[in-house]
Amino acid sequence: MVISARGGGGQVRPDGGGQALMLKIGARALIRKVFTEKEVIQFAELSLDRNPLHLDKEVGKASIFGQRVVHGMLVASLFSGLIGMELPGKGSIYLGQTLTFKAPVFIGEAVTATVEIIKIRKDKPIVTLSTVCEKDSGQVVITGEAVVKVPEMIPVS
Repeated sequence: MVISARGGGGQVRPDGGGQALMLKIGARALIRKVFTEKEVIQFAELSLDRNPLHLDKEVGKASIFGQRVVHGMLVASLFSGLIGMELPGKGSIYLGQTLTFKAPVFIGEAVTATVEIIKIRKDKPIVTLSTVCEKDSGQVVITGEAVVKVPEMIPVS
């Protein structure tokens, strides 16, 4: 997990451990993940999405992708983990998320999900983050934006 910030100003959010997290435009968090066959099967069971494109090797091979693909929503779930645990972090509440799926992710393929604060509302404790997931090759597989309510923010000059 990597968290970074650039630029000045912003807001501080006290977290549960007495620490303060600087929330400012350009703050980023990212995680790299390789999805396994076991995780795809578990997600299929949990989500009830048992589409053979994800589970059946022969169906995947015969598809336009030439192999099985990881559920797009499983890949996108990395954003939830980043937002809920890293940036803005614990206590954050999802208000909305847009997603555009641009390319498939295959079982065993590494992806990096990144969230970046692009807007901080001054009137309410709400931030907007860009959400992007890409393969190690740099190919973007998911783009979107998340709107998140953060716990008690204190303006910083």
